[in-house]
Amino acid sequence: MAEKLDPVKFEVIRNALLEATEEMAIALRRSAYSTNIKTRADFSCAFFDRNLQAVAQAFTQAVHLGSMVELVPRVVRAYGPDNLGPGDVLLTNDPYQGGVHLNDITFISPVFYPAGAADGQLVGYVANLAHHVDVGGGAPASVGAFREVYQEGVIIPPVKLVRGGEMVADVFRLVLAQIRSKHETAGDFRAQVAANNTGIRRIAELMGRFGPETVTFYIDELIAYTERRTRAELAMLPRGAFATEGVVDNDGFTEQPVHLAAKVVIDAEGVLFDLTGCDPQRKAPVNSTFAQTFSACAYALKCLIDPDIPANAGFYRLVRVVAPLGSVVNCTAPAPVVGGWETQTRLTDVFFKALAPAIPDKVPAGTKAMMCHAGFGGIDPRTGEYYCFLETMAGGYGGRSQSDGPDAVQTHGQNTENAPVEETEINYPVRITRYELVENSEGAGKYRGGLGLRRDYLFVDHEVTFTILADRDRWGPWGLFGGLPGQRAEYILNPDKAARLLGSKVTLELEPGDVVSYRTCGGGGYGPPLERDTERVLRDARQGKVSVARAREIYGVVIDTAGRVPSTWTVDEAETSRLRAQ
Repeated sequence: MAEKLDPVKFEVIRNALLEATEEMAIALRRSAYSTNIKTRADFSCAFFDRNLQAVAQAFTQAVHLGSMVELVPRVVRAYGPDNLGPGDVLLTNDPYQGGVHLNDITFISPVFYPAGAADGQLVGYVANLAHHVDVGGGAPASVGAFREVYQEGVIIPPVKLVRGGEMVADVFRLVLAQIRSKHETAGDFRAQVAANNTGIRRIAELMGRFGPETVTFYIDELIAYTERRTRAELAMLPRGAFATEGVVDNDGFTEQPVHLAAKVVIDAEGVLFDLTGCDPQRKAPVNSTFAQTFSACAYALKCLIDPDIPANAGFYRLVRVVAPLGSVVNCTAPAPVVGGWETQTRLTDVFFKALAPAIPDKVPAGTKAMMCHAGFGGIDPRTGEYYCFLETMAGGYGGRSQSDGPDAVQTHGQNTENAPVEETEINYPVRITRYELVENSEGAGKYRGGLGLRRDYLFVDHEVTFTILADRDRWGPWGLFGGLPGQRAEYILNPDKAARLLGSKVTLELEPGDVVSYRTCGGGGYGPPLERDTERVLRDARQGKVSVARAREIYGVVIDTAGRVPSTWTVDEAETSRLRAQ
């Protein structure tokens, strides 16, 4: 007799599947070695059913929305499900098999019920993807302006790192031999294995409680439910085709901007993201793989619908993507991909710009829309060992229809956390001498953009190889509906002594005492600056976010500073009215 849907059981199983992936994320974060994973949370976890449909995902990083959805099914089918047994773990980072850039390494494990049984029933797969601080290649942290993928690090096709619960020592040693940060990477690999083992236990326990047939039935119902809800949300969006263009400022080797063209079509079949017209791929670090591009499309759609809707195959089947093969949004070997996330994140901004005229209340003005990597390494004088460090800088978010853009945040699908100064200085031979908001960096508007961030790195006692892999140093994020652009980013060597402006994609050899200073861009403004509430301008001036001179020149607000102490400043209402009337 066919099972009937029980709404209570549906919710229990739905949330149990999600919590299995969330517990995977907790296990990975708590057992990882590197700051990038344990502190900045640059990873994501997922569960797929036996048919390789995405069922549940724990999104520490929303940029991974489509990454594993593309990678895991392709890898498992190519490797052969029959070649995977209990306790096996596949390892891969191949960017052209559904992967992203080489630093993002994915671990895939089959799930059998009962767990670990030699004759168990295959019920699905768990996977986690984590960004590693180094995977070899031409510069520490494996970021840089390279011309082909082979310079970026070790390329790992799908191979078994764990067989029957035991680490395959030869594979482990072979991979680690290519990597500078061996201690951290070895620890992070073990943490990824532990995360998958955690997911396997939780899924097997769920199967044991309800039975595989019942859980499979509710998985199918969950996917169907998600598709129905997504379609219902799409029905409330305006139908039509919405197009615009954008650029990545430069490719790291030439000053020629990277052209992006996007048409978003909302129709009865879902949403089509047509990227015909984007530049051909380049011999430069700005190429996005299809998986990265698909993630941008999925993220943009997810932002437009009810956030409670699950992210699974029922959602993804309504995301259609046209990305010409051999373009910067669907590159082929041997195109370098390390900076593909810069293009991917900018693409998200372009999608929202295209949709702004149709749904102005749902989209922000231009944002930071770049990953903004800082990667460096050298010989730690305290230990004599090679170290690597990588983080990404926050920046300004765009103003919205009813609120200002947040200051100094990671934008769009990028959700990595701040690397605290204290932890960084304890674990690495670097000092963070400045960490603050950049005054006047906001894009002015009725609702202003968020402020950019300044972060200065000082290397006191050793030589360092430092890489900037970022963007936004030529044009700041755009404003919407009369809002002004945000201030562009700057990257400066030794800002307090013979300062030299650096490019946004460059590798430097630093001497002891050198400082590298990041000043990230502000977000674009939303609506005319002269319509901004005067009390908001006053608050920004009191907090040091906007200068008194800028308040007058851009917002038409005259601030009386006679009290000297900022908290006592007031708006000169008469002079402000006169100035704005002009």
